[in-house]
Parts: sequence; C-alpha cells; structure tokens
Amino acid sequence: MDAATFRAALSRFASGVVIVSTRAGDGRAHGFTATAFTSVSADPPLVLTCLDTTARCHAVFERADLFAIDVLRPHHWPLAKRFASKVDDKFGADFGADAWGLPRLPDALTHLSCRTAERITAGDHTVLFGLVMDADVDEGEPTVFFDRAARRIAGSLT
Repeated sequence: MDAATFRAALSRFASGVVIVSTRAGDGRAHGFTATAFTSVSADPPLVLTCLDTTARCHAVFERADLFAIDVLRPHHWPLAKRFASKVDDKFGADFGADAWGLPRLPDALTHLSCRTAERITAGDHTVLFGLVMDADVDEGEPTVFFDRAARRIAGSLT
C-alpha cells in the first residue's frame, strides 16, 4: 500500500475535530489537534486519541497522568489549525482550567477530563487511552473533517 493511496482512502472518512491538552510538570500547557478520537468503552468510560511520535509535545504526553479533550465547534477551526502547527504558544486567552487544572476551552461542544489509562505505540503514533473522570456537554454543531477540509454538518437524514 503506497502512502498517498492510504491517505486518500482515509480522507473519505468524516471525523470530528478535537484539541487534546495536558500540563507538564512545570505547569506549562501543551496540546495538539486530533481527528483520531473515539470512545472505547462505556463501563469504564474510556476514550482514545492518537499522537504522532514526532510531535513536539509527544514527550510531555508520554509522562502525563492527566489530559483533556475539547470537541470543537465550526468557529474553532482557526484554533484547530493553530494547535496543528509548530508554534510555541498555542493557548493564550482562549483557555481556562478544569477542576484538575487541565486546559479547558470554555465554549467547547464537549470537554472531557481524563486520567491516562494506557499508552500503546502503534506504527508512527502513540495511542493514548483515557479514563474519563468528568464531562461537560453543551448543545450545538461540531467541526467535521472530511476530504482534507473542515466541514459543517448539513442536517439530519431522518
């Protein structure tokens, strides 16, 4: 399987867009944008996300006991691009903190506070499993990534 065909095939699968964040031992916030995010189990409540092993923040997430996931709305797309970049300060005034001191995007569609349950190296990524300790849920529309572009949901099929 050549890489271009593999990427093209996977681009045909729509996914949500999230920001995954944590704090290093020195208190500094770190994070990345992910489209590889899903639920794993309802009992216990487990989710997973995937982080490229070459990401600047990879070493921090390798040591982090806690991490947060913010599900993005369409107006968050510029923020998603910032977190997908190599800039040093990705956070700024957009973020507050949750009960565990993790970065929290106040108007996220959903915010999950997670305890790291497991890490697995899989190819060029690390799969992070999180035990969800708390969730804040709001109403609204998510950002969807499809065919290498951010999209909106057009409406229900029913």
